[in-house]
Amino acid sequence: MGGEKELLTSLLLELRRGTLTLSVLSQMKEPKYGYALVQSLEEKGVFIDPNTLYPLLRRLEGQGLLESRWETGGTKPRKYYRRTEYGTEIYEKLKAHWTELSAGMGLLLKEDGV
Repeated sequence: MGGEKELLTSLLLELRRGTLTLSVLSQMKEPKYGYALVQSLEEKGVFIDPNTLYPLLRRLEGQGLLESRWETGGTKPRKYYRRTEYGTEIYEKLKAHWTELSAGMGLLLKEDGV
């Protein structure tokens, strides 16, 4: 029984990991700092731990999909991220693939009676 729970947890994590990049990119048209991004995603039913988010943001920035800038005018400094032009191009392609993939999965699951 414990093995089944661990397996399911592992499979769900694997499934979710692939959607987080698309989820984050979808919210980055306008500049956002990490906590605001977490809130924005949660409002839409996508929960992400900050310990997962910040390395993902740095990776996406390293890949040229996001750019960042520090804002120091407020009560505390915040690092804002937003999609680059290249990031928008990649996001649009990922979104198109996701739409096709999710439509196909919908058909497969419907065939299975789900």
